[in-house]
Amino acid sequence: MDEKHLSARLACVASLVPAGARVADIGSDHAYLPAALVLDGKIDFAIAGEVVKGPYENAVHEIKDHQLEGKVIPRLADGLAAIEPADKVDTITIAGMGGSLIASILEKGKDKLTEIKRLVLQPNVGESQLREWLMNNHYQIMTEKIIEEDNHIYEIIVAEPSVVPFRYSKYELDFGPFLLENKGPVFRKKWQEYLQREAHVIDQMQRAQQPPVKKINEINEFLSQVKEAIADDNR
Repeated sequence: MDEKHLSARLACVASLVPAGARVADIGSDHAYLPAALVLDGKIDFAIAGEVVKGPYENAVHEIKDHQLEGKVIPRLADGLAAIEPADKVDTITIAGMGGSLIASILEKGKDKLTEIKRLVLQPNVGESQLREWLMNNHYQIMTEKIIEEDNHIYEIIVAEPSVVPFRYSKYELDFGPFLLENKGPVFRKKWQEYLQREAHVIDQMQRAQQPPVKKINEINEFLSQVKEAIADDNR
């Protein structure tokens, strides 16, 4: 993977960035995503934010290597602190972190979100926690994608600020409102594999001298929701 050949995961994130957006890519690593967006001509300005010095230096090198100085700006900063008012950023991308970490980055940087029109978020785990943060902070989920790459399954969530109050059910928070509407083979594979893993967990718990009955019942209750979610009929 490089700026000209993004992974399927990052290519999906890139496809959800509006043309002409001013982007802040948080946790940018090599700055592959913002560099690719500029090289493709989809955008002409991006911030590549990194909190760790090594990845930040990687980004600096890649930007210079592709002569993108002035178009992709590397910043060594914690989360949304990478964004400055003069940047006029309107789109934030955060990919490859846990959902709870993404939520905490957004929470900590709330003051930087006032002019943001779109969030494109790719959590590795903890998708439901991230959806809950978005709901509680008046962001509406506009679309969701689910893809498989190298035996890993990733969800991408696009959210935009909303002035209209709305709520998602726990069922929608857990499985994704758009993913539930457009169930496909990758969605079913993700949750079928989850069922298999948790069945093994329950089996191990039941073998204990004092099985944790309450915990087993909680898991079984959620597994019934999973079975409903992967059924052919929509809820």
